[in-house]
Amino acid sequence: MMIGKALSSDFLKIRRKGVWFLVLLGSVGLLAMQALNFGLRYDYMIDHYKPDLWQGLIREIFSFVPIALYLGATLISSQIANVEHQNNSWKQLLALPISRASVFTAKVLLGFIAMGVACLILSAGTVVLGILLKFGTGNIPYLMILKLSFLPYLGALPMLALQLWLSLSLKNQALPVTLGITAAIASMFAANYPEFIPLSWPFLSFISEAKPALPVGAGIILAFIIYMAGMGRFRGKDVN
Repeated sequence: MMIGKALSSDFLKIRRKGVWFLVLLGSVGLLAMQALNFGLRYDYMIDHYKPDLWQGLIREIFSFVPIALYLGATLISSQIANVEHQNNSWKQLLALPISRASVFTAKVLLGFIAMGVACLILSAGTVVLGILLKFGTGNIPYLMILKLSFLPYLGALPMLALQLWLSLSLKNQALPVTLGITAAIASMFAANYPEFIPLSWPFLSFISEAKPALPVGAGIILAFIIYMAGMGRFRGKDVN
């Protein structure tokens, strides 16, 4: 009950703070990049992916999904945390008759929901883009498009949980932002990483050669562990 009230309050707080703009910008920007890619090289791309145009579009989009997820997690987490940091309102917030665990959980849920909405926009936008590129409507791989958006997201949950923890705990956002940018750059080489390295999980969660249940399950479990550790620290730490 307390978490629900805190979450409703947080939704109101972020209305004009740029969070939803970032959600839209990340998804639409990724789609716009591929629209430009196919638009400028239409004949070549159509010939290259002629056996399955939809699969070709999905493949091109996926090559940038892990990077977008890490950057999105970093920027959205920072924006959510800055609502309180910039107004110096942590003391007033934590003085209310609501537990610190509920405050922390509500903000984590807000971050998860915001990133989930971005993935949903990416799914819908991929369908629209494919139709605009005249790939046909009779063979749209809806399930594969949903997997394109949400399996890498589940694999990236540990980074999102870590970013939310750091951003909510630190007024100076230099560390979480630097960490997020570094992770985004490092994710470009995820295909070369061992399977046990979390940076590889968004990549492994979608590629056909991997069993998606393993990186997805590992991502969910590790994210929960990070969330519990972050909540424990948040409950016992003085927040300015």
